[in-house]
Amino acid sequence: MGAQQLINDYFKAFNAGQTDRMLELLHDDVEHHVNEGKIRKGKELFAQFNAHMTHCYHEQLTDLVVFSNEAGDRAAAEFVVNGTYLNTDEGLPDANGQTYCLPAGSFFSIRDGKIARVTTYYNLSDWMAQVTG
Repeated sequence: MGAQQLINDYFKAFNAGQTDRMLELLHDDVEHHVNEGKIRKGKELFAQFNAHMTHCYHEQLTDLVVFSNEAGDRAAAEFVVNGTYLNTDEGLPDANGQTYCLPAGSFFSIRDGKIARVTTYYNLSDWMAQVTG
């Protein structure tokens, strides 16, 4: 499977809420670099992050564009996050079903045909403004 197909499959699983499928696409030693917070290493911490996110947010990604280098070991994606804030996330404003629409991007390293690094960026100030109205 090529890099672009791997990344497209990852986001297809995300949009379908198939977190187990997302985990299948990850290298055992995956590093998850989140926009705000510490680097999470390994599939178990990635799974815990997904469970937390599923509890607090419902998100669908649209306008996905995936890029990859010729070697197939690096990729990037640009997309729009269309979300609903379901349950209050610690340290953030109270949730009451607010919706948001946020441009974002992710960068990937690929090793042994699996995603070995996921780095995601978005504008937290923009999200905060949208959910606090």
